[in-house]
Amino acid sequence: MIPDLVFHVADGIPLKLDLYLPSVGRDFPLVVWIHGGGWREGSKQKPPVRRLVEEGFALASISYRLTHQAIFPHQLYDCQRALVWLRSKSGEYGYQSAPPAVVGCSAGGTLAMLLGCTSRRALYLAPGLGACSSSLEVRCVVNYFGPSDFVLRGKTQAEIAYTERSGSFGWLGGRIHGHVDAELEQAASPALLVDQHMPPLLLFHGDCDELVLMDQAEAIEAACRLASREVHLVRVSGAGHGGGQFFWGQNYQTLRQFLMRHFNLGQ
Repeated sequence: MIPDLVFHVADGIPLKLDLYLPSVGRDFPLVVWIHGGGWREGSKQKPPVRRLVEEGFALASISYRLTHQAIFPHQLYDCQRALVWLRSKSGEYGYQSAPPAVVGCSAGGTLAMLLGCTSRRALYLAPGLGACSSSLEVRCVVNYFGPSDFVLRGKTQAEIAYTERSGSFGWLGGRIHGHVDAELEQAASPALLVDQHMPPLLLFHGDCDELVLMDQAEAIEAACRLASREVHLVRVSGAGHGGGQFFWGQNYQTLRQFLMRHFNLGQ
């Protein structure tokens, strides 16, 4: 593992990633991991999908600014800059220069979905990245229990979504305005942004998740189906918001097979 590679400095804050590479070979398919933590905490350390490296994937675990440093859309901008940096360094580190897969959990899952559905939307590009927009293309997206529709969440979980119980409250301007900004709430909702360019999406969601309800996974599943985009929803029986069962056994095999198929690799 190559730790703490600085991919951008934002407002004086070095943004870093850890790069995991297979021990032999080159031209590895690249998977980007985005950690969770409600946009207010969390770490790039010890990504739970690092077993993929044993399967021949390169894995980049990236950081982004948290809500005490910036609010939406700056976390999306940070992830975009990580993608651009990674694409530019493929020759140096030996992974493929082709579009990566993006995988995230909870808050990171939302960011992964946003990367997937905004890569061709100029209004969502980080300042100065217009000339690099082709480097933002994503091969496929995997979301573990991240919210997809904050407008819906405000209706079905107002007691969480509109209070400090949810990290999205601060992410969407709640600490600044005293309430969630309605424009940010809509703009940050991947389910409301799905179009014909949405890459293939794999969703994992626990059927006992009380922090982010199953309707969040169902919302973007429905949006993808309406747009005739590939989507798969795995309902994890007995699981809440997180836990090792998402990354073990058959769930891991489902992730692996999805990635292998979209990188055109043998099973």
